[in-house]
Amino acid sequence: MTQDLSRLAERLLEAAQKAGADAADAIVVAGDSLSIEVRDGGLEHAERAEGVDIGLRVFVGQGQACVSASDISETTIEEMAGRSVAMAREAPEDPFCGLADPAELASDWDIGSLELEDPGAAPSPDELKVMALEAEAAALSIDGVTKMDGAGASWNHSRIHLAASNGFSGGYARTSNAIQAVAISGDNVGMERDYAFEVRNYRSDLPTAQAIGTLAGERTVARIGSGRPPTGAWPVLFDERVASSLVGHLVQAVNGSAVARGASWLKEALGEQVLPRGMDLIEEPRRPRVSGSRPFDAEGLPVARRALVLDGVLQGWTLDLANARKLGMKSTGNAARGTSAPPSPAVSNLALTQGDKSREDLLRDMGTGLLVTGLIGSTINPNTGDYSRGASGFWVENGEITRPVNECTIAGNLRNMLGKIVAANDARAHLSRVVPSLLVEGLVIAGS
Repeated sequence: MTQDLSRLAERLLEAAQKAGADAADAIVVAGDSLSIEVRDGGLEHAERAEGVDIGLRVFVGQGQACVSASDISETTIEEMAGRSVAMAREAPEDPFCGLADPAELASDWDIGSLELEDPGAAPSPDELKVMALEAEAAALSIDGVTKMDGAGASWNHSRIHLAASNGFSGGYARTSNAIQAVAISGDNVGMERDYAFEVRNYRSDLPTAQAIGTLAGERTVARIGSGRPPTGAWPVLFDERVASSLVGHLVQAVNGSAVARGASWLKEALGEQVLPRGMDLIEEPRRPRVSGSRPFDAEGLPVARRALVLDGVLQGWTLDLANARKLGMKSTGNAARGTSAPPSPAVSNLALTQGDKSREDLLRDMGTGLLVTGLIGSTINPNTGDYSRGASGFWVENGEITRPVNECTIAGNLRNMLGKIVAANDARAHLSRVVPSLLVEGLVIAGS
């Protein structure tokens, strides 16, 4: 199949050249997936999908255009090439678009070392159904769980190949295996729900379905009797389940696209303190068996370990070629793309420096405040960093969890929040974003 994808990408480039393109790149994405959902001990939904999507980007002078299709016939490819070239001729000139210089391209990578593709056989529908039923039964066995919102298991196998007229050609494959369960306690206005979800590249790395279902049930039961917390300024501990969202806001602010548009609350912060001293935020795109890993970026450039933040100081932006050119910089090898649009900057795997205290230690240190385990909605001002989100979790007094809470809002300013976070030591190493629980002082909580 990899060879077939390579040939298909080359066919797209040939068609573009024949249609009059000055340069072009092509991306081919093939995927197979299977998902099973159960409810009340029976099959609720089953879905199998497979297909191939193709994308072509062409350049005529300083104009570019992208087209995509899910039909790989010769007729479709020729029509795509002709349409994209006609569009590029009419497109406004963009002095920053264009392919990478051949000397910059990735030329040596080891796909096997990344262990992205499980060599084992794909699971059968019956195997996935058994896992989903086991997760459901485990959740229902927890006293206080009244019903399930669903349980499921899924498998996905995707392959990608990228080729360009500058000489680049490369591809890779990855697998994904997942189990999830959503449990419910109570009914009507007293209903509470929570979930557990795990995904791995290799099926053998997944926790058991029973463990996932049990965790979903235990989390749900812990939410029984939720009410609003008091209004005021309190410390907030973001549980490891949601702490990566804070880092995500920082990542969005250092995205080269936002910086180039001037729409970032960190646009003037290069070289400044954005995290506490001693704290690093490291991108590592080549971690084995991790969902965000990749051997090269979507423009064929090499990827490498880099520090976004070092000792609390912002080191640089996340850049693809176009945004790097706009800012007078070099790409950081962070281009990502689908089949229907040009590349844009995106990070891969991230790790935030962990602390030396457990989550329980931070609960004790915070005294009285809010432990957040769930977030909903989002009002983030991209220019100022003003932050406001709906939250649920647990109220803490004298360092101990006293009751579950919901229907509250937490607010602050991201620059101030991130500058004084305290990290726990509970990050999960298998995640693409390895971020521990994070304590933030003095957020405003709107509750009762």
